[in-house]
Formats: sequence, C-alpha cells, structure tokens
Amino acid sequence: MNRTEPLVLGIETSCDETGIGIVRGTRLLSNTIASSMEEHARYGGVVPEVAARAHLDELVPAINAAVAEAGIRLEDLDAIAVTCGPGLSGALMVGVGAAKALALALDKPIYAVNHLVGHVGADLLRTGAHSDEEPLEYPTIALLVSGGHTSLLLVRNLTSDVELLGETIDDAAGEAFDKVARVLGMLYPGGPRIDAAALTGDATAIRFPRGLSKQKDMEKHRYDFSFSGLKTSVARWVEQREDAGEPIPVNDVAASFREAVVDTLLTKAVAACVDYGVPRLLLGGGVIANARLRQVAIERTDAAGIALRIPPLSLCTDNGAMIAALGAQLIMTGHEPSSLDFGADSTLPVSQIQA
Repeated sequence: MNRTEPLVLGIETSCDETGIGIVRGTRLLSNTIASSMEEHARYGGVVPEVAARAHLDELVPAINAAVAEAGIRLEDLDAIAVTCGPGLSGALMVGVGAAKALALALDKPIYAVNHLVGHVGADLLRTGAHSDEEPLEYPTIALLVSGGHTSLLLVRNLTSDVELLGETIDDAAGEAFDKVARVLGMLYPGGPRIDAAALTGDATAIRFPRGLSKQKDMEKHRYDFSFSGLKTSVARWVEQREDAGEPIPVNDVAASFREAVVDTLLTKAVAACVDYGVPRLLLGGGVIANARLRQVAIERTDAAGIALRIPPLSLCTDNGAMIAALGAQLIMTGHEPSSLDFGADSTLPVSQIQA
C-alpha cells in the first residue's frame, strides 16, 4: 500500500446524499454526489426508508462516474473508506455493505470512519483555488452545522484526538430552518428559501430567543445548542399575527430567525476558541452554504483575532471526498485498516474516529 499518497475511494451514505469521492493523499480527484432531495421534498423532510432505497439505486452509477472522472481503475486503489456513523441506520447500512463488498472483491483494506470527523477532513483537500492554502493546524475548533447535526468539536489531532464540546439537545440548525420554512409556507429544503427571503428582510425586526444562551444555562450547556424553542417562538409569533388578521412580514421573520440561529452558533463557537486558547475556527456542514452565517463568521473571527477556515461549499455538504480524505489521513499516519466485522452505528460518538 502507498502510505505516502494513498489512492482512496470514499463512500458516504449517512443521510440523503450518495457521495463517492476519490483522493490521492490530499489531492481531490473526483467528488460525485447523487442527492435524493427531490424525492423527500414531497414529504417535507428526509424519509429514512426513501433515502436507503435511493442509495441502493445510485451507488453503482456514482462509483462508475467517480472512477471515470478520476481517470483511474478500481484495481488502482490503495483502500476503501466508508462512513459507518453517525447517521440514519438504513442509509448507513447500504454504504457499509457496498464498501465491504468492494473491499473484498478488490482485495483492498477498508477504513470505517466517523461522518462528523470527515467534515473536518474535507478542509485538507486541495483543488482549484484552494490548492495553495496552508494545511490545517492543530488544535482547532470545528463548528459543524447540517440538517442532522449541530456540533462543536475540539480537534487536537484529526486521526487520534477529537473531543465533543457541545451539540444540539433537540433540533439541529438545519432541521429548524426546514420547520420554520414550513411555518412560512415555503417548500423543503428550507435553508435556501429562508436565506433568499431574508435578503430583503430586517434582521432586527423581531427579537427571537437565542437557545441556551442565558446565564442560568451557561454552566451546564455552555457549548450546547437548542433550536426547538426558537422554532416554537417563530410559529407562535406567526400564529398571533394570523389570529389578529394581520399580514405576515415573511422576509422580516426569515431574516430575524436566521439572525438568531447565526448569533447562537457563532457566539458559542467563538467562546470555545477563546476559552480553549485556540485561535482557529473551522466551519463545516451543509448549513455553511448560508450566506449570513459565513458573513458573520468572518466579522466575528476577524474581531477576535481568530483564523477562519471554510472548505469549498461543494465539500461542506455530505460527500464521499471528505470520507476518502479522512481515510487517506489514517493511512498516512500509520493506522491499521478496520476489520470487516464493523457495522453501521447511527450514534457513533465523535471521539471514535475509526471503527
């Protein structure tokens, strides 16, 4: 096996994206993503069974497309990497089963890795405008924000030491966007639609609550998040206006809601950087596509003297390239492959980087 610049294929099926990525060391060769989002839109959210079936349909075509884009043969691979958790159980099982079959058929080692740590690994990939960036330094604080996860991590070493500082105790930020969008009569997925509406809204029009930010919450939940109360607050505000026969200023509601989410996320992330003396913040996850979140992140980290890192948006959503990147890092740092007896673990803790 090439342990200097290993050629790794990564498989990601933790939610509704079928992601296949191929990397050579830290160089991205292909990043193929097949999303089943349109199938879930009619239900207003991700349906686990629908997601699993979509992965079954898309995996082989996605692998073929990735191999063609990378200009390699499957036989050339040094290893297979796959997300084994956390995520939707049925969806994870499809990816894990495919990865094991591929590893056995090709007689290649397999690396079962953590989905959340993979998001951090995405920052290591070099492509296009990001090819000359300085490598990620440790320790770093990582804020991961998606439809299924909102987590704050202390990454002392990507392949051996990742600590969970805090996470959502109810809805993830992405879920809150989807639910508030539904309250405002918008279709799924809610994030892009809230973002678009907020462009012409007044973010100071309504002061919505910032979950777990009061003094009484800070001792136990300093780095934890809660968006269920915010979602309920928006719904009640809209209901009261409707009951009074008053028009709903959708753009103002969207902008004010988005501001509450962004403020909560970045207040806690910057606090973690300050508390731990870590002058670096990495953002990851699909919600990072939110324009306001990126803008405020730049403003607050600049003010605090914190270096901000944001991978290309194509590598922020769930993708196989980040899984391949993490697998490659494990190989290059001398970690042994996973045995074939690992399974899908929907609640895999972030501290378990490799199964």
